[in-house]
Amino acid sequence: MAAAPTYLFCVGATKAGTSWLYDHLAGHPECHFRSIKELHYFSMSSPAHFENALRAGQDEIARLKDETALVGDAKAWRDRRLTDLRDWQKVLRAKALDLPAYTAFLTEGRGGAKVVGDITPAYALMPGERLRGLLDVGADVRVIYLIRDPLARLWSHVRMIAARVAPQRFEAEAEALLGRILAGDLSGEGKGIAARGDYAAILPKLARSVDPARLLVMFYEEMLTVPGVARLSAFLGIGPGTADLGRRVHEGQSLALAPAMALRAQGYLKPQYDYVAGHYADIPQAWRRNMNEGVA
Repeated sequence: MAAAPTYLFCVGATKAGTSWLYDHLAGHPECHFRSIKELHYFSMSSPAHFENALRAGQDEIARLKDETALVGDAKAWRDRRLTDLRDWQKVLRAKALDLPAYTAFLTEGRGGAKVVGDITPAYALMPGERLRGLLDVGADVRVIYLIRDPLARLWSHVRMIAARVAPQRFEAEAEALLGRILAGDLSGEGKGIAARGDYAAILPKLARSVDPARLLVMFYEEMLTVPGVARLSAFLGIGPGTADLGRRVHEGQSLALAPAMALRAQGYLKPQYDYVAGHYADIPQAWRRNMNEGVA
């Protein structure tokens, strides 16, 4: 009988490499991840949340069932995704947290894999009490929080939202959305974008909520290096596997940030740079460059 797994939660940050991490671990021989990256299970606090998730899953199932012309790897992935979605629907139908059902979903088909997990950046926004609840999932739970240069993360997140809400006027929407955030207007999408990059609020909350031995805070820029992958693997108790360090996942539509807007953003993000610099050593070079330019 296989030993109990390590349960991994990656709780963010959004646009800080969580999709790369998911792809890396999903392809790792010592890990087992279902095809649904973000489960959002612990963010659901009312029957309405579960009902919304059920409807979204049903819509995706219906869409995938209509893709009848697929062959080879594409068909195999579609079939796997349908299985995972249907299994996840069974968990959601309880419309309340059910840890045995949740862990059964994560571990179904794992064989002897050491690590299973749930990579949901939105978990970082939960209050400390709910974050502490993640540790009740199993005897061995690990939490990862990835941090990326605040300016790069913010602009990437803004571009992602702009491409989603206004693809026909992407450039204008991205610049307008960033301008609103820098002006302190956090209505609509701006609130979530700012909150998900608020390291000065999230990192202390994580430190209060998660045993330091179970928590890994890692720079995105470090993760995409050979030593970074080795550190990540050691934290999870697995070998390094094969890491495609040059691959970028969900990089988003490219758009240069105007220098004047970048300078404004660096000033806006100064509390994030200051907090991280005051608590973590070996700040990546990209961070230091933006910190210095923001001060100037």
